Amino acid sequence: MDNSAPEPTVEDILAEVERRRAARRAEESRSPSPWERTLARGAERAGQWFVRHWLALLNLWWFLYVGIPFLAPVLMKMSAEGPARLIYLAYQPLCHQLPYRSWYLFGERSSYSMEELLRRGVAPELLVAHGYIGDSVLGYKVPLCQRDTAIYGTIFLAGLAFALSGRRWRPLPLWAYLLFGLVPVALDGGIQFVSQVLVLLFPSAGFVAVESTPLRRVVTGALFGLMTVWMVYPTVHRAVQAAERTAEQ
Repeated sequence: MDNSAPEPTVEDILAEVERRRAARRAEESRSPSPWERTLARGAERAGQWFVRHWLALLNLWWFLYVGIPFLAPVLMKMSAEGPARLIYLAYQPLCHQLPYRSWYLFGERSSYSMEELLRRGVAPELLVAHGYIGDSVLGYKVPLCQRDTAIYGTIFLAGLAFALSGRRWRPLPLWAYLLFGLVPVALDGGIQFVSQVLVLLFPSAGFVAVESTPLRRVVTGALFGLMTVWMVYPTVHRAVQAAERTAEQ
């Protein structure tokens, strides 16, 4: 006995097609709810506002990012140790804050080498990442190292110059970014890191640890920050202009 279902007729197939078409038309004609319209308008306006003000937002971000760390030594000088330590703590995941690679405010000098800090009585166990923050004699440490201060400070200044110049910069070629932006900072930091690793791994081999200088950190960091803005910001500006033209069309 054959229990299989009967084959559909042409009329059945046409009826099913028409049913699906009607369901699709009903779905497409369904008007959005007031909440959906409000959400869509809000998202569109937020996107348009961000597109128009992306440069100002970035410049504000980098100004705060590099400026807030300088509040920490100011607060320490004012004896507001609690808020100051909150800033040091907040920047711990963002920078090593090594005492001999950072800037100091309200002290005898703006920076100190490891040997100078040891001679001035700083305990060796404090000369580590996120260690010694300073005192009333030597000054108080900025919780952003010299190289990072140069990088992000230059990003802010270059972004400000880009805005004031009418955003007319041509994007920097990739080869120039690698040569003038990445190579100097990689060499300065890389030689320093490799030499210190060799001393730790082979203490009796005669290797000498090479420590960079504040000047080299500032120059290489500033070059990296400038080249980054020069390559990225004009590219973003052109993409934003293209998106605005597409939206208008």
